Amino acid sequence: MVKAIRFSQTGGPEVLSYEDVEVEAPGAGEARVRHNVIGLNFIDTYQRSGLYPLPLPSGLGLEAAGVVEAVGSGVTIVKEGDRVAYAGGPPGAYSDVRLIPADKLVKVPAGVSDDQAAAMMLKGLTVQYLIRRVYRVEKGRPSCFMQRQVVLV
Repeated sequence: MVKAIRFSQTGGPEVLSYEDVEVEAPGAGEARVRHNVIGLNFIDTYQRSGLYPLPLPSGLGLEAAGVVEAVGSGVTIVKEGDRVAYAGGPPGAYSDVRLIPADKLVKVPAGVSDDQAAAMMLKGLTVQYLIRRVYRVEKGRPSCFMQRQVVLV
């Protein structure tokens, strides 16, 4: 048995429980990852509160870094022992160990700590989306994210 933070009803932090869960062998296309670090994100509070509904009971957390313990059939992008990180569903990062679709995993390069990897995935994707897709930030173009006009140099 491993530990996971789960919730069976929506609400504030008081609805969270620290539970024993069983993590099975990975199925086709899955990997079992032992977390070293998890990322905490504001969306976690939205899901816990019910603003972004999840089927209940549910795990929580969308971002983590750890080590692959095992892979299911058909998985070739990672192998046992690889350092990995991920961002995205299904929720369940608030756990010691979990199963996750292997195609959600990225290998963590040497020189990047688990702390950095777990904190950068969802936040990094958010920044990329905002400054490359919502409003393309370029040299000489004013930033729309500031109260006053700021020109990037």
